[in-house]
Amino acid sequence: MRVSSLAVRMHLVDPQSRDFHALAEESQLPPFLSKMSGMNPRQVRLAVGFAQQDLGGPMKIATFNINNVRKRLANLLEWLRESEPDVVCLQELKATDREFPVEPIRGAGYGAAWRGEKSWNGVAILSRRSEPVVTRMELPGEAGDAQSRYLEAAVNGILVGCLYAPNGNPQPGPKFTYKLRWLERLAGHAATLYRSGVPVILAGDYNVVPTDRDIYPSTSWARNALVQPESRGAFRKILDQGWIDAIRTLHPDAPMYTFWDYMRNRWQRDAGLRLDHLLLNAEVAERLVDAGVDRTVRGRDNASDHAPAWILLRGTGVKAIKRPRKALQAKPTASRAR
Repeated sequence: MRVSSLAVRMHLVDPQSRDFHALAEESQLPPFLSKMSGMNPRQVRLAVGFAQQDLGGPMKIATFNINNVRKRLANLLEWLRESEPDVVCLQELKATDREFPVEPIRGAGYGAAWRGEKSWNGVAILSRRSEPVVTRMELPGEAGDAQSRYLEAAVNGILVGCLYAPNGNPQPGPKFTYKLRWLERLAGHAATLYRSGVPVILAGDYNVVPTDRDIYPSTSWARNALVQPESRGAFRKILDQGWIDAIRTLHPDAPMYTFWDYMRNRWQRDAGLRLDHLLLNAEVAERLVDAGVDRTVRGRDNASDHAPAWILLRGTGVKAIKRPRKALQAKPTASRAR
């Protein structure tokens, strides 16, 4: 795993020392850090404090399953320029650590931390005008799990968990069993984070359609792992800890789809699913002022089959802000659909 600053391990070195500043200039974790599974709770609190940055206003945080970051780099950079999110969680990089396009992303004004994997999976956290302070590189609970599906970092005073849950198809079968086991591990870690005493967001592609209102009217997905009672129950177990589903909280009735399959003209028909979620603990939820989905991104040439979902948080110490412009809600068009 590569990161753009070794300040990610600031708890190991005195921040005032020369060694700390020397490490901060490196671009790759040294061997003795490469297999660290995560910081302890005290170290996480230190990291969140270390990563505090006064943005002078609201903070926009997004999650985007990019579905191959190299193939869709132009799409990603265009969206970053237009939307200007402060923090971005990316999933399905489909690139090794060496293949991750860090230089173009830095050129767009973003620091980055990432965990790649050849051909599949892969997650990244981007931070505008700052460096993510990595606190964890894998989900705890299964030492032999080598799939790159979880990355956690402190950014601008918030602990951000970026996740890409297993799809689980076909079900029943070993892939579905792994999905449920992975979501159970996520629930266990989420419970620890919820009690951590710091602001936390768990953002990403959960590969779960939480309820029937989160999918277009259809019976064709009835046996799909995304809608099974066990998958929905695992997601509900996390919410029951107290986490807030930000988009559904602010948009209780609208579909708010984030995924349209490439097959069967589903984009043209607006036959979507809501798979990408931003869950907030109480310390973050009190700052939530807006949320949305940038639908138009899905309708562009060479698009991912997902669209970015985002939230807007009130800045610390800011009592009120103007409502942001609404996410572009263009309907699918046949000419741009894939």
